[in-house]
Amino acid sequence: MNQSGRYLLDTNVVIALFSGDRAVEAKVANTENVALAPPMIGELYFGAQKSEKVTENLHRIDMFIEEHLLFSCDLETARWFGIIKNQLRRKGTPIPDNDIWIAAIAIQHELILVTRDAHFEAVESLQTERW
Repeated sequence: MNQSGRYLLDTNVVIALFSGDRAVEAKVANTENVALAPPMIGELYFGAQKSEKVTENLHRIDMFIEEHLLFSCDLETARWFGIIKNQLRRKGTPIPDNDIWIAAIAIQHELILVTRDAHFEAVESLQTERW
């Protein structure tokens, strides 16, 4: 576990939360330091836009964002993106660019990424947990 004990949520974990996954609900409710990242929020907004309940889903996302710390992407994040993408290229284990941005934010801020995507295991120095 990292020194800060803070967690960054991946899109699939937030979707599980929104879908009523009781285990994820309990973890989020009992964890003080839960953070979000812009690429994940973008993926949620995309999902809301293509849903049958656009307005309701957008509102739910907005309320969720207000309740949690949102890290931004900056120059340091971009540097980590380049490092991670190159490491993955060398290994021959590419992952989606949005996931690289999410991993970059997690590494930059020493956060544990909470995800259900196994491909994050290929990212060096990234701490992950499955909720």
